[in-house]
Amino acid sequence: MPLPLLILTPHSSGQLPAQVIHQMLGEAIYDTRAREALQRRIFLDGDPYTDLLFLVPEARTLNAPWSRFVTDLNRERDDSSDNGVVKRTGFDRAPLYPAGTQLGTEDRLRRYWDSFDRQVKAELDGVKLLLVGHCMGRYGPALGPDHGQPRPALTLMLGAGEHVTFPAHLHEPLRRAAEQAFAPVLEGAEMGGVLVGDPWTTDDLSLRYGHPGLPAFGLEINAGLYLSDKGEPRDDRIRALNACLRVFAAAALELVGGNR
Repeated sequence: MPLPLLILTPHSSGQLPAQVIHQMLGEAIYDTRAREALQRRIFLDGDPYTDLLFLVPEARTLNAPWSRFVTDLNRERDDSSDNGVVKRTGFDRAPLYPAGTQLGTEDRLRRYWDSFDRQVKAELDGVKLLLVGHCMGRYGPALGPDHGQPRPALTLMLGAGEHVTFPAHLHEPLRRAAEQAFAPVLEGAEMGGVLVGDPWTTDDLSLRYGHPGLPAFGLEINAGLYLSDKGEPRDDRIRALNACLRVFAAAALELVGGNR
């Protein structure tokens, strides 16, 4: 039976259109090594392998087709900051483009951000829970709110104050459900456990599409749980994390009454 669950992974892709690569590299786009190095860096600076981590075959799933460095689907359309919807710098604060590059922001938004927004809205009918899947680095980057600080194994982003996106009385039950579901991979992990709202309280996609009739939350998985120090995937750990995620997704649905 299909689950009334919609999963979004807004940063799972490392794909860049050739036009964007050309804006970043100029004529070096024809240098295979330079192009491949850029694409690997862009992929690893996204949320690598989250399409596999958050794979629940019985749920509806939308994986971003393009990198967050084309347009960031987890930013509001009018966010014009350097780390906004069309990013001008990487997370190390280094410029992504030569000085003076005209990015054609509105065209990008129309092609990529608006297209994804329409796809999400088309999937919402009948959905009882929205889960937004992310990963985070082992330590906070230069652009992060926790620069240089170690991060927990898992972060639940449930909203805060007037922007609560998941029922407040279920925050602690959801955290306990995450601890229980992910226990097989968290045991012995050299990082903190499951935290709520640290280092982020919410994500823009949960705020954008969640409402009192549609609970929504984001889940950050520490990339140190499944990537080597060189950024290489550890297949057994990705498989194990995905198995835990499926158990957790079912528990989250049960909490909001989505299995009834």
